[in-house]
Amino acid sequence: MANPAQSPLSLEFPDGSVREFDSGITGAQIAEGISKSLAKKSVAYVLNGELTDLAEPIGSSGKIEIVTRTDDQALELIRHDCAHVLAEAVQEIWPDTKVTIGPVIENGFYYDFDRDEPFTPEDLEAIEKKMRQIIARNLPFEKRVVSRDEARVLFENMGENYKVELLDAIPEGEDVKLYSQGEWTDLCRGPHMPSTGQVGNAFKLMSVAGAYWRGDSDNQMLSRIYGTAWADEKQLKQYLFMLEEAQKRDHRKLGREMDLFHFQEEGPGVVFWHGKGWKVFQSLVNYMRRRVEEHGYEEVNAPQILDKALWEQSGHWGWYRENMFTTVTEDDRQFAIKPMNCPGHVQIFKNGLRSYRELPVRLAEFGAVHRYEPSGALHGLLRVRGFTQDDAHVFCTEEQLEAECLRINDLMMSVYADFGFEEVLVKLATRPEKRVGTDAMWDHAEGILRNVLEKMTAESDGRIKTGINEGEGTFYGPKFEYTLKDAIGREWQMGTTQVDFALPERFSAFYIDANSNKKQPVMVHRAICGSIERFIGILIENYAGHFPLWIAPIQAVIATITSEADDYGEKVAETLREAGLRVDTDFRNEKISYKVREHSLAKVPAIIAIGAREAEQGTVSIRRLGSKHQTSMTLEEAVTSLTEEAIAPDVRRKRDAKAAA
Repeated sequence: MANPAQSPLSLEFPDGSVREFDSGITGAQIAEGISKSLAKKSVAYVLNGELTDLAEPIGSSGKIEIVTRTDDQALELIRHDCAHVLAEAVQEIWPDTKVTIGPVIENGFYYDFDRDEPFTPEDLEAIEKKMRQIIARNLPFEKRVVSRDEARVLFENMGENYKVELLDAIPEGEDVKLYSQGEWTDLCRGPHMPSTGQVGNAFKLMSVAGAYWRGDSDNQMLSRIYGTAWADEKQLKQYLFMLEEAQKRDHRKLGREMDLFHFQEEGPGVVFWHGKGWKVFQSLVNYMRRRVEEHGYEEVNAPQILDKALWEQSGHWGWYRENMFTTVTEDDRQFAIKPMNCPGHVQIFKNGLRSYRELPVRLAEFGAVHRYEPSGALHGLLRVRGFTQDDAHVFCTEEQLEAECLRINDLMMSVYADFGFEEVLVKLATRPEKRVGTDAMWDHAEGILRNVLEKMTAESDGRIKTGINEGEGTFYGPKFEYTLKDAIGREWQMGTTQVDFALPERFSAFYIDANSNKKQPVMVHRAICGSIERFIGILIENYAGHFPLWIAPIQAVIATITSEADDYGEKVAETLREAGLRVDTDFRNEKISYKVREHSLAKVPAIIAIGAREAEQGTVSIRRLGSKHQTSMTLEEAVTSLTEEAIAPDVRRKRDAKAAA
């Protein structure tokens, strides 16, 4: 029964039940009241969406959820607590080391230290050992709320000048939180789990790097230790396996081995495509060209360089100027190399009078764009300064908008499935803080996309999972973000569908409606691969270089075992080329085992070995990439088998549909 001296709280639980409690009850007490087993497993609680210490008193009504160590929300706590344990371990081993900050990051955490000597791999082993000792002590994380000045005196006395600097940035008179585990104390917002023992032993220190204090090169260089932590050993092993696999699959490494592309200092962030890589590029573009054409798009090409005035009118000059490459001509006109295709497509739409009967107008372009990226952000094909967008813009009426977004989704899902990406996460990114347009316009656009999100989910047969990305829309409108999961479980943000009411208004784009009035169209920006270069990088890593035959740069190599078979080898190569296959020959005076190793490293899907017996019998021996076995067949059988496998999935569908009809 509630204490009449205290105000009762009304708390709603995840199952929908509502109960009343005395104000000031803690999350731990609520867990204990539900069951002793829950109390043992619980590590925190979420009240009205905010993760909170289990021992924190509850002062307001709302929705509550008890978090156990195996819940997804607990992973951030595990990593946060592990960072504190890391810092304590370092100072136990090297007491003169000063601590700075230690945030949680994707898949782990780091902590920055001020130490005279950099850490070594052997140091990491010693630190891990000490961390396990601290975890085994199972000491409670104890929170104290103190004044800023009290905390400042504490850290001054400890010689922790970095903590003092952090405190000086906090307004005078504000309280701060301190968390202690035994005798070791840190400045921290929290929350934490009840004790160090709940961190567990599923963690590993990964690497050491240098980092300037507060990211400023004028400040002290610190030593940063990166670590990863998980709920259990199984998850840790899976993550470490994924990292090992990711290293093997690194597209930069495979790009060299497969002779696809290279980068060099004279062209930072732009790709030097080799012949084989360009075949992959063109195979992908040709596939996308067929797909957009069958979905009613008209391919166009807008200028590469445009006057500054056009970018000012579009709004990009104000919002995106620092990422644009510009030039000034002798007559003092300033131009920008296009960082995106949309303003050019609006000009194409505006050129001539458009009737409502023509809508939707779908314009597609494989447009080369350039954007300035900091040197430190460049990363192979995945982050470049010059790339090709598989870009498209749909101009439609408001009444057509929902259907067009669903149509775009159908195309995207079909394309991703053709490359083996079956599981797709679609997030609705809503209005950012800095944006154009009225709140009413944003309400309207977001409302339409929420309806579309519900419908696409219902029609996806479980392939689509959805979410909301608050505040991550573009400055001109909300968007859908498509995220794919690759062969080793990594997520890649890929295509987007963006609704734009602002750009047509800025450019005074219009169509003539059924009442002969001018009306502004809705503009939908759509990209499926996003960047062709980046998509190829992702495909290389997803397939580990083992491209499906239809997109492989070289689909088969003819390797002779003896020079007596060279003439027959040339005949086989010519026969396969006439059938439309991309074929190389290797008639060098080398052992066949050497040739097989070399072409396997280059990830050639089919190695066709030909010796005197094959030449005499008119057969071939095919070894497929990744297999140790050879299959002997006639040349005719080989041509039929390989050409059938080399058909692109969209072409195969069209052929099969025609045959079925």
